[in-house]
Amino acid sequence: MKQKIIIGTRTSELALWQANFVKRGLEKADKNISVELKLVKTKGDKILNVALSKIGDKGLFTKELENALLNNEIDLAVHSLKDLQTEIPDGLKLAAVSKRHNIEDVIIARKKNITLDNLKEGAVVATGSLRRRSQLLHYRPDMKIVELRGNVPTRIQKFLSSDWDAIILARAGVERLKLSKYISSIIPVDIILPAVGQGALGIEINSSNKIAEEVVKLIHNQKTYLEISAERAFLKKLEGGCQVPIGALAEIKSNGMYLRGVVGSVDGSIMFDGKVKGRSADAVKLGTSLASSLLKAGAKKILDEIYQ
Repeated sequence: MKQKIIIGTRTSELALWQANFVKRGLEKADKNISVELKLVKTKGDKILNVALSKIGDKGLFTKELENALLNNEIDLAVHSLKDLQTEIPDGLKLAAVSKRHNIEDVIIARKKNITLDNLKEGAVVATGSLRRRSQLLHYRPDMKIVELRGNVPTRIQKFLSSDWDAIILARAGVERLKLSKYISSIIPVDIILPAVGQGALGIEINSSNKIAEEVVKLIHNQKTYLEISAERAFLKKLEGGCQVPIGALAEIKSNGMYLRGVVGSVDGSIMFDGKVKGRSADAVKLGTSLASSLLKAGAKKILDEIYQ
């Protein structure tokens, strides 16, 4: 008899792609597993006419899924890791992380090869992310940034029916939904650093569910897990959620782990940018120490103002 596993997922096209990706991975790795999806609407999916940064982001896209885990209604919750808060509720754990997809942000404009450098003076660019807003304005202070909410296809459609010059989205989401034809250019990470965990999926379980804990090992990627552990430790030390102007990227290379992090003001006028290198085994320590050095340099003042 097959072992039945229930995955909880949000209802957007991207969330369903992610849940089905995990479902296929599990069923391929073990023919004795049968996976079912259970659809769950989160607060972030229901409130679409307010900027994310104004709603408050504690579990905005995760709380209802986490409640389902705690009530044993589902075995796994699949999240975009950038949506998963660093403080995981008691009784739950981040049990597995998928191999990371492309981590950059992309420009979607009306023609190919439109970059941040050749967008016209005073260009109107839409994004729902304070992280992108801050780094965009730091690089191009002349730009006008407008608010954009909705799932990936909705954002693209809003753009196509607008008079905006461009929108910025995560490359992973656009490529996963086979919408790459809309990408004008890929933004280098030295201009816009991605969100913590961007491009990776996090699989959360009830800590007491030993069957789920064993099952998710089948699709766990340890390299990605170490990289996002450094990034999440950086974010946690800064006490940042997913709606603050914080970016980070950890990369394991042959000679160790490299971590870069930024904290910026919302208007992009101030940017604290730091780097550390160390052993991948010390991922959490690296993230914490980089955050501490940026806080000492003055990032604390920026974050305090944002939280107020």
